[in-house]
Amino acid sequence: MELTPLGKSGLLVSELCLGTMIFGEQSERGTDEATARHMISAFIEAGGNFIDTADVYAGGESERIVGKALEEHRRDQIVLATKARFQSGPGPNDLGLSRHHLVHAVEASLRRLGTDVIDLYYVHMWDGVTPIEETLRALDDLVTAGKIRYIGVSNYKAWQVMKALGVSDAHGFSRFVAAQYQYNLSVRDVEREFTELFNSEGVALVPWSPLAGGFLSGKYRPGDRPSTGRIATASEGHEEHWSRRNTEQNWAVIEAMQQIAENRNVTYAQVALNWLRQNPSVTSIILGVRTPEQLEDNLGTLTWELTAAEMSALEVASAIPDGYPYRILRNAARTGMNNRLLP
Repeated sequence: MELTPLGKSGLLVSELCLGTMIFGEQSERGTDEATARHMISAFIEAGGNFIDTADVYAGGESERIVGKALEEHRRDQIVLATKARFQSGPGPNDLGLSRHHLVHAVEASLRRLGTDVIDLYYVHMWDGVTPIEETLRALDDLVTAGKIRYIGVSNYKAWQVMKALGVSDAHGFSRFVAAQYQYNLSVRDVEREFTELFNSEGVALVPWSPLAGGFLSGKYRPGDRPSTGRIATASEGHEEHWSRRNTEQNWAVIEAMQQIAENRNVTYAQVALNWLRQNPSVTSIILGVRTPEQLEDNLGTLTWELTAAEMSALEVASAIPDGYPYRILRNAARTGMNNRLLP
């Protein structure tokens, strides 16, 4: 597995990252501890060094399981990422990105993970109550104290990311080096603003949900709404709700994937993962696997690559509308109205 620098840092991470959101989750879609620990070992043995969790995954069980699993491996060889922002306790201050909550959240995560330092600490979502200066100063203090090494961001709007980077630069605080966002053949919205922002600012894009909650695994067909699984049980308005997947364009994407999968004798999941892996804007892809079989299949993406023609077919099928002002900028560039505009 190839290693790549994490944004504008010297930290090297594997091109695939093991996601652990459902490790320890008590439901039909969860992964029990024994299986999860086996999968963590298999991922590391395959050359992966990047593992992702969060304090709210399975109520903290995910962090605990990851910590126990890493006792069997060299902890200093693993880049361990976790997150904070959401409700992690009964009190009114057990959420958000205040100094109070972040300090307590880091200490709790360190205990569950059984480690003395977190390699990459993400803020999980914007906090509209806490001043961004307070959040970034608290994170910088935690870096200085040796509790965390690098910081990252997830689910912020583009202007919020840019504002945070500006505050960090102005005050000499630690800077975001990684960004975790949904990005897949079904959801390419980040291309409107974020990919260029991250490339410009030296922030690594680490996509989550590369298979769109399992939709891109090839097991769904038009008009056949599932009755079980994540997409079937997702609540209205959730990112993985069936209504978000059951669109004409998404079925065109599935058709394009089917042709490639059948011609190459590979799985739909590998097609979707390779589209991201061969994307120059992507640093590492978070695998949301539930079983050892899914992990083995996902790792198979490393053994082959899409051709330029196959990449193009997927790009065309999944393309998002330009929208304004991107449309007018591209049209101006094409017609030579301003040769300083990017195409």
